[in-house]
Amino acid sequence: MKNTINRIVIVGGGTAGWLTAGIIAAEHYIASSLSSGENNFHLVLIESPDIPTIGVGEGTWPSMRSTLKKIGISETDFFRQCSASFKQGTEFHNWTEGKDDTYTHPFTMPHNFHESNLAPHWQQIREKVNFANAVNPQSALFDSQLAPKNIATPEYAFHVNYGYHLDAGKFAELLRQHCVDKLGVEHVSANLTAINSAENGDIASISTDTQGEVFGDLFIDCSGSRALLLGEHYGIPLVSKSQYLFNNSALAAQVPYENPDDPIQSATLSTAQTAGWIWDIGLPTRRGIGHIYSSDYTTEQSARTELLDYIAKTAGKQAAAEATIRKITFDPGHREKFWHKNCVGIGMSSGFIEPLEASALVLVELSAAMIAEQLPANRKIMDLVAKRFNEKFLYRWDRIVDFLKLHYVLTQRTDSQYWIDNCKPSSIPQSLQDLLEIWQFQPPWHRDTQHADEMFPAASFQYILYGMNYKTQIDPSSRRSDRETSGKAMELFAENAKRTQQLMHTMPTNRELINKIYKYGFQKI
Repeated sequence: MKNTINRIVIVGGGTAGWLTAGIIAAEHYIASSLSSGENNFHLVLIESPDIPTIGVGEGTWPSMRSTLKKIGISETDFFRQCSASFKQGTEFHNWTEGKDDTYTHPFTMPHNFHESNLAPHWQQIREKVNFANAVNPQSALFDSQLAPKNIATPEYAFHVNYGYHLDAGKFAELLRQHCVDKLGVEHVSANLTAINSAENGDIASISTDTQGEVFGDLFIDCSGSRALLLGEHYGIPLVSKSQYLFNNSALAAQVPYENPDDPIQSATLSTAQTAGWIWDIGLPTRRGIGHIYSSDYTTEQSARTELLDYIAKTAGKQAAAEATIRKITFDPGHREKFWHKNCVGIGMSSGFIEPLEASALVLVELSAAMIAEQLPANRKIMDLVAKRFNEKFLYRWDRIVDFLKLHYVLTQRTDSQYWIDNCKPSSIPQSLQDLLEIWQFQPPWHRDTQHADEMFPAASFQYILYGMNYKTQIDPSSRRSDRETSGKAMELFAENAKRTQQLMHTMPTNRELINKIYKYGFQKI
């Protein structure tokens, strides 16, 4: 067929580039080989040997399990080669009142969530137990640094839902090896020197300094925040979201454990500060600790002081004294569109908001999966696919902004202008204001979400709302359905409490399980 799309060129490596390559190649390289007996699909990745990976984002969503499985990577190999650990959610400190308050956002849905909305019934027992612990065993597990499964559980299976913490540099290398050796991806190590246009304005080819010209039908921009194709070549502007989410700077460090057998956290720790928050991610041999903040509300020196104080308190004064801190700046926002002509931006080339709730890598997964599933058969229909892609991801970015902003608007902190301004109506998207008004009288549930493939289910909104002491003014006895299900809800709370105790007694620690993975490996499914 004329203008068939069968040659894809990815510009940029790192986690975004190689993960994109793996997702698309697993779908099309294998498919074309099976159908034709020979491979007529080509995927080329051009990676500069001179640009290091930023590697700040070390957290994934549970979706990464199915992604790795589909790509064909063994979970045992993933753990062993990427210094990976388990992530079961996020634990927030000092976000609500600013002193000794804690709540959690676990990855596992509330008990029986598809059939029962326990939020109205929890209102009756909220003084006895926090919401997450009432409906879910997971927070209790990661509060004790326990794992979500045991060594007898097969690869990618689980007792409670989980994602990963990982070393981003090692992950990119594992993906590169697998894509080249197993999926037939062609790796070109060279610097881009020119972008060459076709008569219709498409990108025809990429010129490189050492490997000549690379031609393609579809080009994917994974060149990071420079956005060499989508931003620099096509001039697609960045739409700033700084009016809603203020953070624009980060200070990042890698911190060793005080003792090699110290517990490994199985949740991301997020601790609010004067004008931002500190992330703390546990890997087997080190912790990734960083301070994300707004330069409009604090100075780099003040942010550095808060970061070093945190490191000294949690890892020791020597670790704080020896910490090497790297600064990163960004403009929170996303591209006006993501697919223009025959070019798609994925990863930081499409945008970046902030690392809260680790949405960066899942956007790579979702973007690459949609391209893989809906790859245009020819150039004639590419613009239609591009339109659908842009509509889908503009919606997703808006939902990310809403969900992240929710964490800030519910605070009761008034100890700095940063927290005060985060609660001003002018800094809250209208879509979120509307939801908050509705949630005053009815808790989130299934019909609050508009699409079957929402990034954040209603359960996630429940965890944040009720974790931060949001009050929904509802009387469960006022509605017939609630009266009839009240007894059932109490049974579900009791079932959850029983399961929590069972798992607390049977799950290994995060470190214990990781050590067993290194020694024995998981069972293959």
